Amino acid sequence: MRVAAILAAMVLVVAACSSDDAPQPVYGAAHAKVGESLAILGWNMSVANLRFDADHVLVDVDASPAQEGARPIAAEDIRFGLYGALAHPLEAPALGGCENVANLDVEPLSAPTPDRMTGTVCLGPLRDQSQLRGVYVYSPQDRIPGTTVAYPAAFPVGLLPTNDTDTGLNLRTTSLDAFHADGTRLEPPALGDPTAFEGQGYMLMGLQADAVAARYRDDSAARGGPLMVLAGPTLPGRGLSHACSTYGASVLVLPEVSRDTVQLNASLCTQGEINRALLYATVSVVGTHAGLWTVDERR
Repeated sequence: MRVAAILAAMVLVVAACSSDDAPQPVYGAAHAKVGESLAILGWNMSVANLRFDADHVLVDVDASPAQEGARPIAAEDIRFGLYGALAHPLEAPALGGCENVANLDVEPLSAPTPDRMTGTVCLGPLRDQSQLRGVYVYSPQDRIPGTTVAYPAAFPVGLLPTNDTDTGLNLRTTSLDAFHADGTRLEPPALGDPTAFEGQGYMLMGLQADAVAARYRDDSAARGGPLMVLAGPTLPGRGLSHACSTYGASVLVLPEVSRDTVQLNASLCTQGEINRALLYATVSVVGTHAGLWTVDERR
């Protein structure tokens, strides 16, 4: 009996140690160490070999479906981002993120079949590498039911300040620039010109989001994941301008966990038919599932 009791105690200690060593979710995001795998977005996905080259962060990704017969989120709908105490978010699409990075000897991430992703993801540029803690993944197409709150964000005002009663986030516009598809800038007086809003166009919005970290942590855990901010409408692929390709139409709100406040400064793009992209633009806040790989125990 004494031997059995000792063995049982040893099992409990080992189990507790294993539980303590396992990375805990960060703002509801599944969490692993770089080099390990996560089941996320319908994929068994590993992120490994985090390294720096030409002011960019590179990681090697390998993924296969988490469930046989189930269709994971399409590779073209997946985005990766850098996690840490960064001045502003740095994200890139899973596919095509290395196109603008010259002189890198890598095999960019590709999806040779719908059930496989393999290759390197490029993120950056990031010159202050000391702030980097890891890499995250999410998809603007993965939306937790019942969590979407949408706001109008029309030219020339953009998003009016919100309060945290809707989503836990305070959001406001910090800048707004509107353009025709050819790059010609639109100024507010254009609202009186009946010919100004013809064809296609795009709008670049600077947004600031903030929240109390403790509340955001609790809300994210209860929701099952962090929030993302989406701007619409948008176009697939590179879109109408290099700026839209760089900024994208979404950003994940996943702050460095040691901070007492949540504060995000991001730029997003709306694009398409010019009336919809400028006069009927929206900013939405949506809960999503995310995965995070970190390089040290500080998360």
